[in-house]
Amino acid sequence: MVDLRSQYLNLKPEIDSAIQQVIDSTSFVKGKQVSDLQEHLQQYLGVRNVICCGNGTDALQIALMALGLRRGDEVITPTFTFIATAEVVALLGLTPVVVDVDFDTMNMSIDSLRRAITPRTKAIVPVHLFGQCANMQAICEIAREHNLFVVEDACQAIGAEYTFADGTRRKAGCIGQIGCTSFFPSKNLGCYGDGGALFTDDDQLAARIRAIANHGMVVRYHHDLIGVNSRLDSIQAAILDVKLPHLDQFTRSRQRAADFYDRAFAGNKHLLLPARDPQSTHVFHQYTLRVIDYDRDLLRDQLAEAGIPAMVYYPVPLHMQKAYQDPRYHEGDFPAAERLASCVLSLPMHTELDDEQLTYITQTVNNLTA
Repeated sequence: MVDLRSQYLNLKPEIDSAIQQVIDSTSFVKGKQVSDLQEHLQQYLGVRNVICCGNGTDALQIALMALGLRRGDEVITPTFTFIATAEVVALLGLTPVVVDVDFDTMNMSIDSLRRAITPRTKAIVPVHLFGQCANMQAICEIAREHNLFVVEDACQAIGAEYTFADGTRRKAGCIGQIGCTSFFPSKNLGCYGDGGALFTDDDQLAARIRAIANHGMVVRYHHDLIGVNSRLDSIQAAILDVKLPHLDQFTRSRQRAADFYDRAFAGNKHLLLPARDPQSTHVFHQYTLRVIDYDRDLLRDQLAEAGIPAMVYYPVPLHMQKAYQDPRYHEGDFPAAERLASCVLSLPMHTELDDEQLTYITQTVNNLTA
């Protein structure tokens, strides 16, 4: 699914040198590499503040902590996503409220979002799934109408760009009050361990985020807020800082692979291609097909036999997960998400895919589904 070794070999001299510099400095935590990365990400994203942390899940939790939400406040998120988005809401004693997604874009359904808002709603957490921004024009308008916070889960979409109706363009994660990302190794910008970051243009929020991520400290050993211990170590920051200047090229490589897939599968009646929202660029963290009138799980197993990995992201929507069962929700309540869970299949997607690999993958898929 991801060829991290080949990517490393292409950047080996730079990465090895960056790691060695951290070891030579022995500044393994909160070293200069972390502050350098934050500054360079601010420049790349066009955002005032980037605060690095331990991982993408921590980023989401810290974001909600920084907003001062209270136990029982409702936070809306899509039901078709990775569990972390709802997990942090529940861990903080907030109330997760899930909504359906659009079957084509697989991002948050605006109609479902509108129906879910109550007087207890305090925040919306749209997920930019698989590398494409949710409908931020509508989400931001709804948030302003109801005085709600917007926390973007941009863990799969760093580098994607959203264009508003007035022509304004913003990077994913830099539109709402706070954006969150993950630097998990398989992400479009990934480190060699765990890592994450938060983005905000609000300097006061940024100060709270920095304190919360550091045990609630502003002045050493003076704890003004309830906080956590979540930080990106210097070696991971150094690796990310080497990769960041290559991120746009990484994106172009992924988009090229996606275009190859699109052309190859255009006439396949059993495959629906990933929808491209004209308001958002797509950075293809995943290339996710919808398998129609063919056994998705059988296809996955057949591909495995042919040496082609394929993954199901995600087989069970949040409202059907055992840990998040809620009397408010029942099977059938969110038809698009439930249908997607039964038919999505993601093919290999990474920066090192070449024409020979892509040809083998696409010919195999087309032959199996002929």
